[in-house]
Amino acid sequence: MPSSGLQLLGFTLSLCGLAAAVAATFMVEWKRYYSKAHKIYEGMWMTCTGSEKLTCELHESLLKLPVEVQVTRAVMLFSILLSCVALLVSTVGMKCTRFMDGRDKSKNTAAMTGGILFMISGLLILIITSWYVRVIVQTFFGSHHLQRYEFGKAVFVSLGGALLSLAGGAFLSCRRCSGSSSSMSPTHLRTTPSTNYV
Repeated sequence: MPSSGLQLLGFTLSLCGLAAAVAATFMVEWKRYYSKAHKIYEGMWMTCTGSEKLTCELHESLLKLPVEVQVTRAVMLFSILLSCVALLVSTVGMKCTRFMDGRDKSKNTAAMTGGILFMISGLLILIITSWYVRVIVQTFFGSHHLQRYEFGKAVFVSLGGALLSLAGGAFLSCRRCSGSSSSMSPTHLRTTPSTNYV
């Protein structure tokens, strides 16, 4: 049987990755601009401006947003949805739950499927966040305007969530390999014919 400790560790890491992805998606500091008298924060859903006290406004039109914001928002939402599905599937496959009791092979398959979905979600978040950072950096060095944006704290939260989802999904999916080998060993020992020599 697979190790329930590794399974619980993978599930916990994946759950933390999902929480970080949700937090990053709704954080306002994806892109920032600092000056001596003014601050601007731009996120996926709103923009905050001000000096000491910030005033936030929701994005009114989706079509007026930059391409990197539209694409990043869509991919982050899809990744969160995929992680929610992975959460449900892996919960069914966990040894500490009573779903599909007595069907160890089906539970292992469910846990492995949930782990793979978590890894896909983490990979999507990692790719889209890296692409967003690349666009911001290219704009920063290629722009001659005085107001040039830098990437903010939400980028680091998103990258952390991606790495946690990848690590947790790896524990959940690779668990099947160790489980299949350990579960076959006792069967192999039982089916090995014993010979008695006189």
